[in-house]
Amino acid sequence: MGNVLVQYYSETGHTREMAELVALGASQVNGIDVRLKSIDQSTLEDVDWCHGIALGAPTHLGSIPWKLKKWWDEAVETQWGKIDGKFGCAFSSAGGLGGGPELTCMGLLTILMNYGFLVFGVTDYVAPMMTLHYGAALPGHPKTQTEKDLCIRLGVRLAEWVSCYVDRNDSYHPLKASYKRSP
Repeated sequence: MGNVLVQYYSETGHTREMAELVALGASQVNGIDVRLKSIDQSTLEDVDWCHGIALGAPTHLGSIPWKLKKWWDEAVETQWGKIDGKFGCAFSSAGGLGGGPELTCMGLLTILMNYGFLVFGVTDYVAPMMTLHYGAALPGHPKTQTEKDLCIRLGVRLAEWVSCYVDRNDSYHPLKASYKRSP
């Protein structure tokens, strides 16, 4: 059984709402066990346990909040080289349009890449002009169904990669996935 961790840091609850939707998406793939943990609840065991992680944070000045960065700098440091080869993706909320959530996603992906995670973007369009190239990036919390679908799609894609490569379930390869929609 593949394991997906949705780990997040949230101050206003916006990123937490996104995390819940990402976890919902991951749970839609058969055979995937999902843990949803805030950075304050997370342990090193959670990172060891997972085969894939969706890492989320609010955008602070176009970047990652120090609390999440500190956790990954200090709590995971001993796992250097031991967690290599897991899958990873990112999501972020910002105060408004142009606030930098895509930059935050890139920063989160950089953290994961430094630990050897295989990170990905999603080329699917959830709706016209709504895609996840760098992860799910939103101004504020997910308000519309399209914004919610963006987060759900990210979780589904992460779980598909885990199912395909960890559980050897080729039918979940994203290029074969039956849920795919056209723009």
